[in-house]
Parts: sequence; C-alpha cells; structure tokens
Amino acid sequence: MTTQTSITNRQLQLQKIEAFRMLQVPGRPLVLYNIWDAGSAQAVAKAGAKALATSSWAVAKAQGHSDGEQIPYELAIHNLSRIVANVELPVSFDLESGYGEPPEQIGKNILIAIRAGAVGCNFEDSIPATGRVRDIAVQVDRLKGARQDARAADIPFFINARCDLFFQGDSVPHDSALLAKVVERAHAYAEAGADSLFVPGLSTITLITDLVKKSPVPINILADSKSSIKALADCGVSRVSYGATPYVEMLTALERAATFIHSQLR
Repeated sequence: MTTQTSITNRQLQLQKIEAFRMLQVPGRPLVLYNIWDAGSAQAVAKAGAKALATSSWAVAKAQGHSDGEQIPYELAIHNLSRIVANVELPVSFDLESGYGEPPEQIGKNILIAIRAGAVGCNFEDSIPATGRVRDIAVQVDRLKGARQDARAADIPFFINARCDLFFQGDSVPHDSALLAKVVERAHAYAEAGADSLFVPGLSTITLITDLVKKSPVPINILADSKSSIKALADCGVSRVSYGATPYVEMLTALERAATFIHSQLR
C-alpha cells in the first residue's frame, strides 16, 4: 500500500466518522437495521440505509459461535474488514465488552477495529460470562482507555457506551429509581469519552423521554419489528438499533421456506 493510498483511506474513514456523527439527531434518529456479514451489509445498504452496524449476537451465530465474546476477536475483525470492503457506508462495530478487562487491552482492541475501518463501536458495561453490570468506576476507567488510544491514533472514533442496567431481566423493576442510576452512568460515561448512550431493555416511553432530557449525550434505544420509530423519535431518541432481530427474522423466513420446499417431497 502506497503512502498516498494510506492517506486517502484515512481521509475517507474520517469523512465517514463525521457523517456517522451528524446522522444522530434527537427527534430524527439514525436507524440501524443491524447486519452480520458482507452480504447482509450489502442488502441493508441497498435498502436505503445511511449507516450500518453489526450485531455481536448475529455475527457470532452466523459463524457458529455463541454471543458473549465466544467468537475469536480475530474472526470478528476479519468479518468487519470484509463488511467495510464491500460497502461505502459508515460501519459501526459491536465490540461487546471490549474483549478484555484492563483499560490498556480495551484501547488496543479499539485500535484494531479502527484499522479494520470501523467508524465507531458499541461498548457494554456488563461482564459477558455472568451478565453482571460492572461497577461504574471500573467501566469509566475502561472507557478512558478506549478513548485514550483512539485519540492517540488521532481518530474521533464514535463510542456508543452501552448501559445494561435495564437489561438484567424481569426481576429488576423498570422504574425511575433504576433510571436515575442510568442517568448517573450517562454523565460518568460522557465525561470518560463516550459519544452516546445505548440502553437496551428500556422500552417505557415516559422513562425514555426522561432519560433523553437528563442525558448529556444522545440516546440509543433497542427496537424490534413491533416498535414505533415515530414514537421513539417523538421522545427525542437519536439512534434506533435492531440488534439480533434482523438475523432471527431472516433465519425464521429461511426455515419456513425450506420447510415448504421439503414438505412437497413427502
């Protein structure tokens, strides 16, 4: 690769990052119908998407692995590289919990994702093995490590900090008390270098509206095929993600079609 080509690639990545950042507008959210490989990326891009984002669950399942950082990082990055090479849109990478615990390791993995062409990432605060949400101070240090290495590379990498407090099952009350803890993390994560906050599991419109008003960064909400994007937009949400839903619905349709075909031979 020549120096000129390298410079051109860097400039293109910077342009994509800026475009990706500008797409996240309160009340006019960026819709991310999550993808898992180059083929799904091309299909969603062709459908009119303005940006793309991987789903770690879908990526892992498509490669024969379970979610929760069970797919080797090298394979996940190779898959990311193939996606970036086959579409012109900005691509955000689901980094899960960072594939490591120390801030230094998080930073190194961020750099690897940057080199693969990602414009940003999802970075969650729960532990893959247990689902337990990390102490806020621990996650702040990890976020700082991620931001520090991105700055060292002189890349304004877009970090979507995922807060899993509403993603702990039905035993945890989804109320204003829990939301207050999320707001606390929103401020701490923003100060540590997060660009936005992703709160999967939060679906109550009044609580979403309250979070949008109190958060110092844009809010990302997880949707499914039954969700109303207009309702989320009216709340002031800046980003709507579909997570594993597209992959699950694709597999369901594939199985249904295959079942019909094979049933004709019985």
